[in-house]
Amino acid sequence: MLEFLTGTGLAAAAGLNAYIPMLVLGLSSRLFDVVNLPAGWAWLENEWVLGILALLLLLEIVADKIPAVDTINDWIQTIVRPASGGIVFGSGTAAETAVVTDPAEFFASNQWVPVVIGIVLALTVHAGKMAARPIANAATAGAAAPVLSTVEDLSSLLLSAVAIVIPVLVVAGLASLVVGLVLLRRRMRRRAARRTAVESASAPPIPPHRSA
Repeated sequence: MLEFLTGTGLAAAAGLNAYIPMLVLGLSSRLFDVVNLPAGWAWLENEWVLGILALLLLLEIVADKIPAVDTINDWIQTIVRPASGGIVFGSGTAAETAVVTDPAEFFASNQWVPVVIGIVLALTVHAGKMAARPIANAATAGAAAPVLSTVEDLSSLLLSAVAIVIPVLVVAGLASLVVGLVLLRRRMRRRAARRTAVESASAPPIPPHRSA
């Protein structure tokens, strides 16, 4: 059960930022005793892999904070984030952590199952993020992009750390994430509607058409 919660938290974090949970998992295995990745996933702690992930994370942090560019980035990440979710769910459920000492035996005979679960979880979170961002940008003339992106990055980092160290808190973290996305989308929709109403009210009247 704890292995499943670990994988779930990491996959959900990947839906917000593809590279943070992979970096957290790889660094936790390489530098600390918190995670002990099995042989099949040991490549995540390779220094070259970690370096590439760090570079991609830097590019993601910059691109996701620029209005309009963030939307293009989200379309590109529709492939990357679910793929990352599959990787971290598969490696997270198979890893031995400080609180997860028994490998996920129920996944042993079907290695593709955790990967598919991670893909679906990450894609679901990504879809919610992707749906909310254009509404927020429209409601704030793009001012919300860097703020929301920073909150998403921090949420991804916190959820990744919790999934590895205290996986029992993953449920609370996911519930908070869902509630936050729903409330944000509703608030931004109302704000966008008010903005449209104000712009319509301030627009000059159209002069009547005069026939010859």
